[in-house]
Amino acid sequence: GMLDSAKFYLKKSLIVFDGTENAPYSYIYIGKVYAKEENYKLAIWYQNMALEIARKLNGKLDMTKSLLALGNTYKQKEEIEKAIDYFVQGIRIAKEIKANNELKDLYQGVSESYSKLSDYNNAFKFQSLLLLVKDSIYNQEKEMEISSRIFNQNISEKEGEIILQEQTIQRQKMIRNSFIIGFAIVIIFAGIFLKQRNKISKEKQRSEELLLNILPEETAEELKRTGYATAKSYDSVTVLFTDFKDFTKVSEVLTPEELVAEINVCFSAFDHIMQKFGLEKIKTIGDSYMAAGGLPTTGNTHPEDVVNAALEIITFMNKHNEIKQSQGKLFFRIRIGIHTGPVVSGIVGIKKFAYDIWGDTVNTASRMESSGEPGKVNISETTYQLIKDNFNCTYRGKLAAKNKGEIDMYFVEDEIAS
Repeated sequence: GMLDSAKFYLKKSLIVFDGTENAPYSYIYIGKVYAKEENYKLAIWYQNMALEIARKLNGKLDMTKSLLALGNTYKQKEEIEKAIDYFVQGIRIAKEIKANNELKDLYQGVSESYSKLSDYNNAFKFQSLLLLVKDSIYNQEKEMEISSRIFNQNISEKEGEIILQEQTIQRQKMIRNSFIIGFAIVIIFAGIFLKQRNKISKEKQRSEELLLNILPEETAEELKRTGYATAKSYDSVTVLFTDFKDFTKVSEVLTPEELVAEINVCFSAFDHIMQKFGLEKIKTIGDSYMAAGGLPTTGNTHPEDVVNAALEIITFMNKHNEIKQSQGKLFFRIRIGIHTGPVVSGIVGIKKFAYDIWGDTVNTASRMESSGEPGKVNISETTYQLIKDNFNCTYRGKLAAKNKGEIDMYFVEDEIAS
């Protein structure tokens, strides 16, 4: 019943499960907590995130659970027709994968929904299907129980035979016991060996996952192969910086727990957006988020990819802030700056090492962010020339940037309709 604590720890689990097949689990249950609070906007947002991730991973059981959660939320919200739609989608997948426990809950949800609409024919139909599934589950449990009893009975009979054999071959008992003890020792040592080998294998896999979470795959492979990673130069990389305006003032009002939770929600969403557009997250510093396109894999689309990602961040923050404002809570206003040019990438340090990029391009991108305005994507002349055919932009003129002199700057408004 401690819903705030539930949300706090479930949101922490998003960090642990990020990029894994377990990620939908956290989103589903965060949505359920918000539904208990009757905060249906956030409940539906998180449950839709769970469904989207499950679909990308083709996790049909998680898709079923997400659809069940969405159906229950809409039913609780009294949007019964939407609830029925999600229940029916879930039923199709649950039947396909024979997920009887979820199918039982889906039948119950759709039956109750039709009952609320006074459509008693359909309510009775799905109630009947619910009873059939319950019978199926009950029969499976009974079959397992009967099988277990037969197995135990066979074991008892075998034990009786063993006792009889021991009485008739007493003289061979010592030899047999010696053999059993020796064989048992071999099995124990084999078990210990296999357990240790599996443990090492899992730890290695976990280490590799952690390494790939900090470094690009190409850099991580080089580090494992040679023990170090060489610096690399790139002729064209598009760098993105974000920053929250008046972050210090807002953070003074929030508790440390609220501040960390809010930043985590925002940055987790940014991470998913970077992944969607094939961009590389570089690092976060306080409330600043840095990412880049065009490395370690080069290509020609990175300026458009980064601008698209920036516009999607703006869209996310606008929706997120509308929800916060409707709840009477404080929210962050974001600035985004983008610049394209050459950089050098590499790993610094020997402890707690981090992948980073350097060069005047990075400094200029940072100036684009600090020279921007909340809710806007501010780009340099260089980036504008690369993306102008695909995006509507507003020329701001030559503006002074710290230590850079005057720079032509543009606000990106939206993508040009194809």
